[in-house]
Amino acid sequence: MMKKSSLCYVIAKIAGVVLLLGTIVAIVFVLHPIKSSRHPASDGNEQRYSSTKDTSASNKDRSNGESLDAKGNALNKKGDSSKKNSKKKVSYINKEGSDLTTRIRVPEGFTRIDVTDGSFAAYLKPADSPLLLYDGSEKANQADHVAIFSLPIENADLQQCADSIMRIYAEYYYSKGQYDQIGFHFTNGFYAEYARWRQGYRILVKENTVSWVKSAEASDSYESFEKYLHVVFNYAGTASMQSEASPISIDELQIGDVFLKGGSPGHVVMVVDICQNEKGEKAFLLAQGYMPAQGFHILKNPKYSEEPWYYADEVTYPFKTPEYTFQEGSLMRLNY
Repeated sequence: MMKKSSLCYVIAKIAGVVLLLGTIVAIVFVLHPIKSSRHPASDGNEQRYSSTKDTSASNKDRSNGESLDAKGNALNKKGDSSKKNSKKKVSYINKEGSDLTTRIRVPEGFTRIDVTDGSFAAYLKPADSPLLLYDGSEKANQADHVAIFSLPIENADLQQCADSIMRIYAEYYYSKGQYDQIGFHFTNGFYAEYARWRQGYRILVKENTVSWVKSAEASDSYESFEKYLHVVFNYAGTASMQSEASPISIDELQIGDVFLKGGSPGHVVMVVDICQNEKGEKAFLLAQGYMPAQGFHILKNPKYSEEPWYYADEVTYPFKTPEYTFQEGSLMRLNY
């Protein structure tokens, strides 16, 4: 079966929303002090840009046109760091922020792109929490993230990297009653559509043969929906996700795009927020699930210590994130 049309617009707003039994689930953020950064932070939320036009890379500071050294300090004519013009260390995390746009500040000179009311980002609610594994224990590495989504995760090692992203899509459509939009391919190509599941059909797997069998009463309960997701997580992953995605260039970057390496193991991280300056230069946030199954969380940029923003004009390959390195061709757009 053909997949539903791409929701780049909707997922372009995705920073994580979960509607559980009619209640919007809160988003959980973990705070860290900022040690160093590429740009001073700015609240930058008053003015918004809807344009997605990007420009070529520049070695100039985005806010004042000054050349910077590797630490973000302004250079004088001799190429030396100028103490007079050096950047102050500032925090990108606003502890009082009540959603993503107020919780994580943008770099100076940048503003977030438009986020429509009713989209994913409009549902974020932050609170402090450590990054937990599926069994409730704390992940050993607590140093590489700045925020955690309270996306539901079951007490089983199922909801890993690709599964977390599939769940975000599924939870959003379920919360909107758009059941026909929920569907994912298994690794063998079988298309598991939730619309059929809720009619009482169940998925029968025998070796590599998969089929629908009418064996239950029709139901659109959340309990039934979760059972559907468990089946999907068992038989879908980064390999099947790659078959549902198309390569894009960094110039086309939108919220909801992914850096994806299909395989076993593979990995995927999602663009969950974008800001840009008046030149159209973009910065973006990345989020991931991981192995073993764990909370879906926003990553730091390893190039700038505690800073969470990645800069589009600095994306080169291999492209490094805290726990995975992606190769050229990995930037893709899902057609969910």
